Amino acid sequence: MTISIWRYSHLALAISSFLLLTLASITGIILAFEPVSEKIQPYRVNNFDGITLAQALPVLRKTYPDISELKVNASQFVQINGSDANGEKLLAYVDPLTGKILGSPKEQNEFFKWITALHRSLFLHETGRFFIGLTAFLLLLITVSGTMLIIQRQRGLKRFFTRIARDNFAQYYHVVLGRWSLVPIVIIALTGTYLSLVRFELIGTPKESAKVDFDAIRSEPAKNPADMDIFKNTKFSDVESIEFPFSEDAEDYYTFKLKTREIAVNQITGDILSEVKYPTQVLLTNLSLNLHTGRASALWAIILAVASANILFFIYSGFAITWKRLSNRTKNKYSADESKYIILVGSENGSTFGFAQAIHQQLIKAGEKSFLSQLNNYTVFPKAENLIVLTATYGLGDAPTNAGKFAALLEKHQQPQPVHYSVLGFGSHAYPDFCKFAYEVNNLLSRQTWAVPLTDVHTVNDKSPDDFSLWAEAWSQQIQIPLTILPELQSAASKRLETLTVNTAATESLKNGTFAISFQTRKRLRVKSGDLLAIYPENDYRERLYSIGIVDKEIRLSVRLHPGGLGSSYLHRLTTGEKIRAKVIKNEHFHFPEKAPEVVMISNGTGIAPFLGMVGENKDKVPCHLYCGFREQSSYEMYQSLLETNQAAGKLVNINTAFSRAGEKQYVSDLIAKDADLIGNILNKGGVLMICGSLSMQKDVIELLETICQSKTGNSISFYQSHNQIRTDCY
Repeated sequence: MTISIWRYSHLALAISSFLLLTLASITGIILAFEPVSEKIQPYRVNNFDGITLAQALPVLRKTYPDISELKVNASQFVQINGSDANGEKLLAYVDPLTGKILGSPKEQNEFFKWITALHRSLFLHETGRFFIGLTAFLLLLITVSGTMLIIQRQRGLKRFFTRIARDNFAQYYHVVLGRWSLVPIVIIALTGTYLSLVRFELIGTPKESAKVDFDAIRSEPAKNPADMDIFKNTKFSDVESIEFPFSEDAEDYYTFKLKTREIAVNQITGDILSEVKYPTQVLLTNLSLNLHTGRASALWAIILAVASANILFFIYSGFAITWKRLSNRTKNKYSADESKYIILVGSENGSTFGFAQAIHQQLIKAGEKSFLSQLNNYTVFPKAENLIVLTATYGLGDAPTNAGKFAALLEKHQQPQPVHYSVLGFGSHAYPDFCKFAYEVNNLLSRQTWAVPLTDVHTVNDKSPDDFSLWAEAWSQQIQIPLTILPELQSAASKRLETLTVNTAATESLKNGTFAISFQTRKRLRVKSGDLLAIYPENDYRERLYSIGIVDKEIRLSVRLHPGGLGSSYLHRLTTGEKIRAKVIKNEHFHFPEKAPEVVMISNGTGIAPFLGMVGENKDKVPCHLYCGFREQSSYEMYQSLLETNQAAGKLVNINTAFSRAGEKQYVSDLIAKDADLIGNILNKGGVLMICGSLSMQKDVIELLETICQSKTGNSISFYQSHNQIRTDCY
């Protein structure tokens, strides 16, 4: 399919940056909640924007005589630094009008600190900062190219926000959400790029301090701070920090660091001793920080989180759209020169190819020679008897990208024999020029001397099966070849599904909500422990995945019942003997290693299922060590007998269990820490570590393994991950 330069650029940029963009988006979502959590702290006073320094500073100086510095952070909390009446160090948030202490500043949360470092530099210091900055710039280019594609699709900037047809889920929401999140995503990309340029000093940020002429300092007339003009005209909302004089001498002065400038103020007379306005670069840097982090507004922080989530959706939907386009590439059984039926397609997003493909396949099954291609590939077809044109309309009545050359090619290539033609248009009544291009194609064909109409032009609104059936019936009556309903119109969930029978149901849920369920499969089903089972609880597109363990030729799952959970609630309701439709997804990277001198299996309760099957499959009795964490002893008892049986058979060397809510109250990471030497030795001799369970468990274990790898082997954990010695399947 021919694609425009904007689409090609958009795709190339997305492919080149989607990994880092995914990481930046996920961490961006998390970090957006830091300013939100900060804003809800009770340290900001009412009517803060209306408080002046003249109202507050006299009170603060009287209440705290030894105050040395005052700061106003992005959340507009007033922080003072100095000494209290007892000479003890004082660092607190205060009410600027009363001097009342509201709380104490705290260091940044360790989790947010870790996520911030990952978001900024990938833990790679300046190298990581460069790649993150580059990713921000690529996001900006992606946004520009995406915007141009929308303008092209809508045929003009004025129609940018007009209604669009719903071709499919990915295509529709890729455009709709793209339009609504355009501004915040542009701001994220632009500010991220700008801050990176500042970081690498490609944009200078000179910031001079105020310089005071001490010979010109006056000591009279003395004024109270409340009467000084600079104090009366400066609001706290404009302040970043204030440095207080160390003594009452005229040479010691206030230093005001405001949003836009720095001022030195005579503490006795209120005279402005010096004033330095910040350059534009500094102001833009501060603005970029506020906009990129959301630190100045909880509402904006939430908008940033939503925009970052949309970026993740765009990555998914963009690749889904691309995959659909690629899947429409047809390998024709017969050449164009020998085919009796020629099917030509005009489609911008690929959906029309689904209908064409179905017609093509049914003609092949009927024993006919059929050739399928795009309208821009129109040429002379020496043996053609029937021409079928299926085409969408792009924008406001224009040809799709892969059909733009058709009119010229039609004039250039005249068929040497009479050819019957039929045109089927696809579109939506949401557009004013419904199926306009299909009508144009039909008119062009009607003017050709060799073209003989087989049916009148037909149109299909929003992929309507009824509309398509009308054309199919009319065409079939003329050709005497039946066309049945298209697979494209059937439920996606019904494809390649297996029928499974419940062997052991979840008769009762444990206190912590964990239950086991097993299924009987057909004998020839190829499935291994570590594969995934996709279920469709509502028999629609919504899919839920669970790790599989094969025990006694049954599929066994370990599931935590989540209140209101779509998948877990559905599985919990199943009864013995009940049948379900599900799909087995190969997960070969998490199968039991074929060639490993030793294996370590690490899981929490819901991740133990694949390991139950793997230890049973360990016929060669490869030394296996199991580390599993549960909440309570009762959770482990569901699997204890099976595990101990395999241990007695020599398929499992040892079983290490931790219970977070019973006994010593340990976690699985505590067990691993105790056996750090064993873990290090296993990795050194080429052994494999497998981790299955929750992402939170994985995070703790990976951090611990990083320490073990560095101290016991001299390599980083990434070395073993890249060599497939540390494998994970967490969710």
